[in-house]
Amino acid sequence: MVSYVVTGGTGFLGRRVVAGLLADDPHAVVHVLVREASVAKLDELAATWGATDRVFALVGDLTSPDLGLADTPPAADHVVHLGAVYDMTASEESARAANVDGTTAVIALARTLGARLHHVSSVAVAGDYTGLWFEHDFDLGQNLTSPYHRTKFEAERLVRESPDLSWRIYRPAIIVGDSRTGEMDKIDGPYYFFPAIARMAALPSELPLPLPNPGTTNIVPVDWVAAAMVRLITTAGLEGRTFHLTDPRQQQFTDVYRAFARAAGAPTGIGTLPGSRAALRLLGRVPGTTAARDLVLRGNGIPAEVAPHLTFNARFVSDSTQVYLSGLEVPPLESYADKLWNYWREHLDPDRARRHRDGDPLRDRVVLITGASSGIGLATAHAVAARGATVLMVARNPEDLSAAAAEVRADGGAAQEYSCDITDEKAVELLVKQVLADHGRVDYVVNNAGRSIRRSVLASTDRMHDFERTMAVNYFGAVRLILALLPAMRERRFGHFVNISSIAVQTKVPRFAAYVASKSALDTFSDVAAVENADAGITFTSVRMPLVRTPMIAPTEAYRSIPVHSPEQAAQLVVRALEDRPARIDTPIGTFAQFLETVLPSVRKTVLQQGFRLSGDSAAARGERPAAASAPLERPGALQRLAPLVQPLMSLPAPAAQLTNVIPGLSW
Repeated sequence: MVSYVVTGGTGFLGRRVVAGLLADDPHAVVHVLVREASVAKLDELAATWGATDRVFALVGDLTSPDLGLADTPPAADHVVHLGAVYDMTASEESARAANVDGTTAVIALARTLGARLHHVSSVAVAGDYTGLWFEHDFDLGQNLTSPYHRTKFEAERLVRESPDLSWRIYRPAIIVGDSRTGEMDKIDGPYYFFPAIARMAALPSELPLPLPNPGTTNIVPVDWVAAAMVRLITTAGLEGRTFHLTDPRQQQFTDVYRAFARAAGAPTGIGTLPGSRAALRLLGRVPGTTAARDLVLRGNGIPAEVAPHLTFNARFVSDSTQVYLSGLEVPPLESYADKLWNYWREHLDPDRARRHRDGDPLRDRVVLITGASSGIGLATAHAVAARGATVLMVARNPEDLSAAAAEVRADGGAAQEYSCDITDEKAVELLVKQVLADHGRVDYVVNNAGRSIRRSVLASTDRMHDFERTMAVNYFGAVRLILALLPAMRERRFGHFVNISSIAVQTKVPRFAAYVASKSALDTFSDVAAVENADAGITFTSVRMPLVRTPMIAPTEAYRSIPVHSPEQAAQLVVRALEDRPARIDTPIGTFAQFLETVLPSVRKTVLQQGFRLSGDSAAARGERPAAASAPLERPGALQRLAPLVQPLMSLPAPAAQLTNVIPGLSW
């Protein structure tokens, strides 16, 4: 019976090596070094291997002194050292703790057990060496330019120079996912460039794109590396040998790009630019270009530490290794690039949450709507539910909310109600926790809950609470919800907030100082938040809504006899904001008001002053009991007389709106 102690046995490569060793010898026993927290994970893996009676946890820690072993280590014939920090962005301290100090402890364990050490190194030990690099080459004066390169080199030196130690060393090239399934466990190496390739897929695939040629690289799939290691570990008589687990063909970086571009449907290029490699090297010596390059890379989510190590100066010779791998050939990258791409797209793409389902941006989305028990909120809930979204309806009154949600469900929509007062910080915190527990995510938020007060500033001198209450709902309530949901959205790199603003933000109509100030504050907050969170795919839309026939405007008698939008018409604007995600949606009259404020401010001021004189405070503002909402005004007021002129400017027919929206800055 052969027995093994394995470090890194639950890792991406390690679990495949362990599975291969178990399959190669049905009597083999494997003890895997794991932290206490990973014992359950190892048990699950052992069950999938059908080897629960042959796989045992050796509780410890690679970065602890003496591996942190609480118990006497079991007898073993082989120690397979796969554990390491495989990260080009790792700090010197963390890389040294695992790669150097950890290897020192593993060497001591192997010597104590009298076991053969199988050490997984890396082709990174070649550093910047130029020329042929053979299996027996090691210290040829090469520069080691990163903590990863330096610590892997030092770890291999420790193994080579340890007395009374039987060893074999394995140097894999850049390891990517499984060539059969595409499975990969993290973003690393060439995967950092996949989002950029995905964006290029929007270009015509036939685009004649010339490519720079930064040099050659070497990529191998994890399943081949694992199979090769198992073959070499179980072959007798190879002590003191080093093996290159590399592709003998060594790929051009441009060929790697083409393989993945073809899988993505992006332009594959028409050839390489002559002399581009020399030009890139020369450019790298120009002061400031490295900083500019790093800025561009980081802006595209690519760690700057990766760029200098995209290609190898050395050409890795693996002839001696290939002798022992007969029948186990490295599959060409182009034969499995599509599998790697598809797996990344479905499981690892940081922007995968942004993709539409079945071509409809609302289908299967989770949409949270505040103020959803009536008016615009309820109409929007009906509209998005009809498109296949799950609607989370939020309002303060539980009875009204329950009836509204039942109405949406009766129409065949998926709706769930959550009673919450958004002015209560604790209530919003509990709401978000419950929503995320129930649904796992929120894709879209419609901040619709609002409060409006129509009262002149002079009539408000003893009513500071009017301003506080309006801000509490319209501004602080919306911001509170945004802040509570933002971390979860950033983690998924997707989310969209639609804030129901008002045309009054643009027109600045008198008697609405409290309301306009609160909506303006939310608009400005959203503009800043949109810039700060754009890199995470979080977007904001302010819908400067025209007048809508809702309970909010009922106390204002002047609005009862003029034509205004219905809640259903308003909901269509909200749906458009969810679909297209523009920064704002305006109306022609709102845009005209802004234009007038810029070019003819005195005219605008005169018009507003006349309007202020022509219309008085509402009965509620005067402290009187307002007339019934259904009662029409006895004689037309100024607003009603202007209605035939103003109403067409509140919105445009869809074809006209689409035509004007091609103008930058307009979204009507």
